[in-house]
Amino acid sequence: MMKRAPLFSLLCLSTAVTSAVVTPTAMAAETSKPHFVAKPSNKSVLGQAVTNHSLTSGTQSLGASVEQGEKVYHYLTADGVLVFSDQAPQEGHYQVLLFDCYACKPESNINWKSIPLFTSQYQQLIATAARTYRLDPALIRAVIHAESAFKPKALSKTGAQGLMQLMPATANELGVRDAFHPEQNILAGSRYLAQLLKRFNGDIALACAAYNAGASRVEQYKGIPPYPETQAYVERVQILLKRYRKA
Repeated sequence: MMKRAPLFSLLCLSTAVTSAVVTPTAMAAETSKPHFVAKPSNKSVLGQAVTNHSLTSGTQSLGASVEQGEKVYHYLTADGVLVFSDQAPQEGHYQVLLFDCYACKPESNINWKSIPLFTSQYQQLIATAARTYRLDPALIRAVIHAESAFKPKALSKTGAQGLMQLMPATANELGVRDAFHPEQNILAGSRYLAQLLKRFNGDIALACAAYNAGASRVEQYKGIPPYPETQAYVERVQILLKRYRKA
């Protein structure tokens, strides 16, 4: 829970700034590095501090900064004012901007072995995707948890969208019209995950690393890339997978 006043309070931004902040096409839709700017590290993954990512140039001009993994709610007021806030609106539609995927923060203090699970959300959709693409439904659920914490409107700083955080280019290749639509997102994300599992001979760790950092990076390093974010992500997905299998 946040211990400070809201970061932004009804900030009305200019059109130029707005497009730089929230338009997915203005962001780099690079499927080889979906969630972050990859920086190899030889250090241990978990518990290591990393430099916080700042907001894009539009919000930097406001003197605001956001910690990695922190949420910012983006919505329009009834009179059309564009708002960025660390508190959700009391009513109406909004999008959640995640400034990294949920499980990618190496220094996260979340206890992944005891964090509450999402066992009832989207049961039918996940079951259908698992059956269609011959996946373990627990794996789909673990990836959704790690990617977006089951937030269908989640949007990362690099433009990854929805429950399974599809990059626009990937979503387009998979025929997705609306990446924020739960059914389309789960089916496409599961299809992509199944493709990666096939590509890496059923190795879940490598497939998850490829889902996060890109298949070319996994092949380049002949294993999980030495990126703290990816290594943390893979470890946490596997923890979640074991727990969802038992749930």
